[in-house]
Amino acid sequence: MSKIAVFGSAFNPPSLGHKSVIESLAHFERVLLIPSISHAWGKEMLDYGIRCQLVDAFIDDLSVNNVKRSEVEEALFQPDQSVTTFAVLEALEKQHPGSELTFVVGPDNLLNFGKFYKSQEILTRWNVLACPEKVKIRSTDIRTKLAHGSSIEGLTTQKVAKLLKELSVY
Repeated sequence: MSKIAVFGSAFNPPSLGHKSVIESLAHFERVLLIPSISHAWGKEMLDYGIRCQLVDAFIDDLSVNNVKRSEVEEALFQPDQSVTTFAVLEALEKQHPGSELTFVVGPDNLLNFGKFYKSQEILTRWNVLACPEKVKIRSTDIRTKLAHGSSIEGLTTQKVAKLLKELSVY
């Protein structure tokens, strides 16, 4: 049975905090990074396509074979509706029959887990792993520094920093 970690986030943009979570997931055969296409709680995010480019650059910098970006939210997306974690896990279960799925949450989402659509059913059907960042760098830190024209060195990976500079999106 394949063990798959499902790590959803805004990745707005990917940070070294995200990287530290991924490093904690090395024991999984596959780690799926799932950029949120439509945030359930209305969070303002960069365009989905740009965030996917950033996640791809981020994965490239990680230089590991078990981390991939999933397009599952893109397949589930309906205009003016959020894509729920429950729907994502259900779709991934169909895509990866016989695999053991583990939904990875950070400390911020752990505190709000009861607000997730069908949170109790998620706990019943799939594994949930609370995985705090070992490096306390948030995407907000990167956005703030970029907005003030400050360096983001040491906050994200090199290719993500380069792409953010090229795109000048913040």
